[in-house]
Amino acid sequence: MNAMLDFYLSSNAWPFEEARKVKARIEKLGKTSPVIFETGYGPSGLPHIGTFGEVARTTMVRHAFTKISDHPTQLICFSDDMDGLRKVPTNIPNQEAMAAHLNKPLTSVPDPFGTHSSFGAHNNARLQAFLDQFGFEYEFKSATACYQAGEFDETLRHVLRNYDKVMQIMLPSLREERAASYSPFMPLCPKTGHVLQVPIESVNADKGTLTYKDPTTGELIETPVTGGRCKLQWKPDWAMRWAAMGVDYEMCGKDLIDSVKLSGQICRAIGGTAPENLTYELFLDEGGQKISKSKGNGLTIEEWLTYASNESLALYMFKEPKRAKRLHFDVIPKHVDEYSQFSAAFARQTEKEQIANPVWHIHNGNPPVVDTPINFSMLLNLVSASNAENADVLWGFIKQYAPHVTPETHPQLNAQVGFAIKYFHDFVAPTKKFRAPTEQERTAMQDLYERLLAIGSSNDADALQTMVFDVGKTHEFTELKLWFQALYQVLLGQDQGPRFGSFIALYGVEKTMAMIFAALNRAE
Repeated sequence: MNAMLDFYLSSNAWPFEEARKVKARIEKLGKTSPVIFETGYGPSGLPHIGTFGEVARTTMVRHAFTKISDHPTQLICFSDDMDGLRKVPTNIPNQEAMAAHLNKPLTSVPDPFGTHSSFGAHNNARLQAFLDQFGFEYEFKSATACYQAGEFDETLRHVLRNYDKVMQIMLPSLREERAASYSPFMPLCPKTGHVLQVPIESVNADKGTLTYKDPTTGELIETPVTGGRCKLQWKPDWAMRWAAMGVDYEMCGKDLIDSVKLSGQICRAIGGTAPENLTYELFLDEGGQKISKSKGNGLTIEEWLTYASNESLALYMFKEPKRAKRLHFDVIPKHVDEYSQFSAAFARQTEKEQIANPVWHIHNGNPPVVDTPINFSMLLNLVSASNAENADVLWGFIKQYAPHVTPETHPQLNAQVGFAIKYFHDFVAPTKKFRAPTEQERTAMQDLYERLLAIGSSNDADALQTMVFDVGKTHEFTELKLWFQALYQVLLGQDQGPRFGSFIALYGVEKTMAMIFAALNRAE
């Protein structure tokens, strides 16, 4: 066990690097209460792929921490559902009715779907169902419930007592117009229920109250900052939450670097200690532009899971969180195959190697045995060659290649068969473009046809691959990759393709010959 602890403490896998930061923090603070990991969620919209990524990555760090410390831990998924509704989302029903509730807390806005007590409650339920779908272990907290139950009261009084310090931190970060009316506190109007962004006339730290002018009547209103009668602007709110709940770790996107800095300063000003933080890079679209929910230029979690497994998405999130990555449909096949490769390697690895393997982190140290004898990319090419419309067609080829493999014995492969058919028809088929062979390529393909005819049948992928190589060498291609590229472009209508010997073994010698024959005659 000591050897394993040494491995954990020296591992350069990023979750262990983050976990060691948390360990150093609690040892410095002498903390005895549970270590708090937090992720935040704005419930004005539905959960999205970034939500998954943040919770998945935080869960990986939390698990790594449990391997280097006996300290109890807790993951809080916090919903900022007391925020005022600033605009009506375009993707919900009853738009006009919702507009009448602008500026009210999300938990005071009626649910346009008619399924929950409020719009906030509806989206909170969606968030929890979303997290439960992936088996995350977490405690859900609602900002409205915490404010109203008084869980934040003592820390809110600390903010009030340090009002001037908080203002000194925030004002330099604001535009002149915004700074003129800014206050970290937003009172809830007792008449309209609106979350008010109004200047504060005075604060009384001893009484725990503040005074503001009613924006309609000009009347001076004195209100306690406790009991859910005020909420904080989001940066002071973030800081207050860290202090009130004793948050030790929270990650966020690169676009929030300045916000983390300001919130950390506020947290310290009110007597708290800002958490350890990982700043992850943002996702990019196909053209390298930052993904925006409002633009809809990214890949949604529903779209990813239409074409691949949860685990492939978790692998995407695990890899290089500090590097900007494209999040587009064409990254899916690569991550499906890499997940299978990492899974297959796990059983052969030493314990030290295993904790560097992504599947160890994806599955909390206990990855399942995954046996996928045919990779996803090969399945895509098999669909391409056979024009398969259903799984039975693909399984017919698979059973000829590997008679012992069935949908029942290999459920992961069976799932990939279904994914491959969907992915091919939606993304590969529309872009397929066949070209005619050059004279050199035509002669080489005719030679390959005749050699395949001579062997009759074979599923020896290595021998078939050697044969394909020999044909390329015989016909003196300046680079063998040009020979393989010709096979892909002429036979499959694409620029890249599988290990061709493995493809022939899976698709069958006779069918490969028929494909070559058709391509050569199509070109004439």
